[in-house]
Amino acid sequence: MRKQELFRIHQCARRYDRETGKFIITISYETAAPEPTERVVGVAEGFGLGLDQWQKFVIYDNVELKIGPQDIVYITGDSGSGKSVLLKALEKDIRQDMGLTCINIAEIKPEPNKPLIETVGKSLEEALELLSRVGLNDAFLFLRTYEQLSDGQKYRYKIAKMIESGAQFWIMDEFAATLDRDTAKIVAYNLQKLARQQNKAVLAATTHTDLLEDLNPSVHIHKRFGKEITVNYYPNQPAKECSLIKEMRIEEGTTEDWRRLAGFHYRSHKIAAPRKIFCIKRGEELCGVIVYNYPPPTCFGRRLVLPKMTMRELNEKLSIITRVVVHPKYRTIGLGAKLVKETLPLAGTPYVEMPAVMAKYNPFAEKAGMQKIAEQPPPKEAVKIAEILQGLGFNIQLLGSEKYVLNRLQTLSHEDMAKIKEAFIKYCHARYMKYFFCHMPFGKKQTYAEEIHRASLERLARLIKVCGFLLQTKVYLFWKNSSSIQFSNKI
Repeated sequence: MRKQELFRIHQCARRYDRETGKFIITISYETAAPEPTERVVGVAEGFGLGLDQWQKFVIYDNVELKIGPQDIVYITGDSGSGKSVLLKALEKDIRQDMGLTCINIAEIKPEPNKPLIETVGKSLEEALELLSRVGLNDAFLFLRTYEQLSDGQKYRYKIAKMIESGAQFWIMDEFAATLDRDTAKIVAYNLQKLARQQNKAVLAATTHTDLLEDLNPSVHIHKRFGKEITVNYYPNQPAKECSLIKEMRIEEGTTEDWRRLAGFHYRSHKIAAPRKIFCIKRGEELCGVIVYNYPPPTCFGRRLVLPKMTMRELNEKLSIITRVVVHPKYRTIGLGAKLVKETLPLAGTPYVEMPAVMAKYNPFAEKAGMQKIAEQPPPKEAVKIAEILQGLGFNIQLLGSEKYVLNRLQTLSHEDMAKIKEAFIKYCHARYMKYFFCHMPFGKKQTYAEEIHRASLERLARLIKVCGFLLQTKVYLFWKNSSSIQFSNKI
């Protein structure tokens, strides 16, 4: 015996008008009573219902929606009001009638056991750029797997995959529904910013109505029960800033503030005696920290913008930004640029410099008003040592991992260890001497050589880690407070 049908689509008419760019949608349902159990019959008798009677529900009645290939569409409404049905109907029309590509976030199947850096982009450079765009720009995050991410980080990763797909429409049902509301606002702000930069369209449906400011949609569709629907159109322009920034303030900080966020920075947690520290807070929550130090005697790129100065002059006129760290929760909403921009005039010197590795992939300092002067290639001493290490089986990309280096050293013969030590003596660099002589890079080379020969495996592993850092390409950035001081003609 055929089972009775309890639910069916009575009418589903979709049409895309190419001349007007409008979607015309009509959708209605019919439902019938279930099998006549004792309780079902009791309800039917009590309310005068016929068990063979179908009830018709209209949820979209010839609705016209004007949606273009670069619109940000925000679909809101209560659960069960028909948001998902509308999203599916629009997706079908986009694919079939508009002839444009779509990617649905539900279709993205991350590779669970591979480091993130291996799962996006066609090259290391492209992977770093994609992950940095969505706020996964932490050196440690690059090496995590998808399963090791938080819910918010997983959402950001999927946005990176949508960018990588090249699809014109990004489809997202139950948008940010599982995220806490702060993270949802950050994701919404980041999503619209990235989509608009890429000239892509977004169709995002959710029960939450608190994302209007951060998503800043060009089309807002609010669906109520029945066929009631409200459609509003707005200028298609980016949100000026994430709504959470209005709740933040910058104030002078302490080394304790730095220590609280140091674990989120990819470099050493140690800092020399700072000149100034500033932090950005939301209430009592610490969101970011910037550290200004006194300048070192030399720095690549400095002579392109400043004349030769004594150490006394450098200390009076120049500060160096040595650390900028933003709490992972608040990345991609512009806090790095805000920290730099608003604290540069507070550093107390007419000039500020900043050598940074991450600035190559995330130009937040340039957005803050600093000028990119040059890129520093690895010094030849580090390159020569890297070649020797590679010949001994070291993976050069992993030299920054002290644990990896120490494990490799423990497998080497006395002859191979001697080769490494002789290489550090022959290709001596000021940073190596600085490591051995407690921040005083002026020790005698003979003493340095003696220290190298006596070095334990642990100390040698840390020295190789320094070499790994030197192999990174750094960007040198510069800022001047006085408009009367001109840059060198060498720029």
